[in-house]
Amino acid sequence: KHGVKDVEMTENPFEPYIESLRQQLEDQDPVFLIGVVVALAVVVITCVFLKYFLTSKTVRSAVLLVGLCDSGKTLLFSRLLSGKYKRTQTSITDSSAPYKAKNDRGSTWTLIDLPGHDSPQTSVPGEVKSAARAIVFVVDSAIFQKEVRDVAEFLYVLVTDTVISRNVPDLLVACNKQDITMAKSAKLIQQQLEKELNTLRVTRSAALSSQDGSVGDFEFSQLPMKVEFLECSARGSKGEDGDADIESLEKSLAKL
Repeated sequence: KHGVKDVEMTENPFEPYIESLRQQLEDQDPVFLIGVVVALAVVVITCVFLKYFLTSKTVRSAVLLVGLCDSGKTLLFSRLLSGKYKRTQTSITDSSAPYKAKNDRGSTWTLIDLPGHDSPQTSVPGEVKSAARAIVFVVDSAIFQKEVRDVAEFLYVLVTDTVISRNVPDLLVACNKQDITMAKSAKLIQQQLEKELNTLRVTRSAALSSQDGSVGDFEFSQLPMKVEFLECSARGSKGEDGDADIESLEKSLAKL
């Protein structure tokens, strides 16, 4: 009995306040109450929007240059930043610098040149992946036929990565070294990579299965991120003394 009384005593002190609040709400004009509810909803929505905007737009401001060794990433990095030709060697550490896109908005991204990978299984650092607004995957078009399997495996690792799949940065496949006579076209490179990735999807896992539920051969259009194949030449058709042929890449970066 004492236990029941104790429970009732702990509940009773709040009842007058609850009753008073209920009475005040009932006495209010319904239009006023609706206004309060709408105002609160606006505040909540604004907070959610700001949190999303700050985390998705401000933090994800990096453009990553990735690819196999000797694909021309470091020279492309230099050309994008200064336009100048620079003799390069295989990178062993990351390089980063502000890159101002050629658009009216004056967008500025952090351009990051990641070391070339001999092993396609080498992963991009987690903090870098989280910051990626776009990934520029550089391909050596001149020797692509010899490297097609390694290029496909590296791409497979990227597009099936959980962080990248969640953030869906734009994927720009830069078919570099177009100044060389034997260079393969962007269209042919895309077709060959789709065949190789389809083989990997079948033999390894279903991680690259069609996003819309359809069946059939793999195509880049099935991926959740925007994918674009473009041709470029960091060296340029006139060699060291000429300009680079990277207009298509610059235009794509300007749209980010």
